[in-house]
Amino acid sequence: MLPIPPAVVLSAVIASIYAALFNLWRNGSPRDLVFCLIAAWVGFAVGQVGGWLLHLGWGMIGSVYLVEGTVLCWLMLFLMNWLRVPRER
Repeated sequence: MLPIPPAVVLSAVIASIYAALFNLWRNGSPRDLVFCLIAAWVGFAVGQVGGWLLHLGWGMIGSVYLVEGTVLCWLMLFLMNWLRVPRER
């Protein structure tokens, strides 16, 4: 069995905490939490790639680009929420 790198574990934990906080703030259901987790993980991963490509070193924890991951994670959560909210006519 291959070991999971600590940076991946830290990124998943941070993104999961953001997803849980967002779901609590929106009074979401457990079903909504699944969508929040997916959006947060994808957003944080895109932030990691963006930080790596741009060689930004702001607020890094080891090899985790915390600032870039956080910004993209929250943007993805708000985008997911905006796309899922039914519009009133």
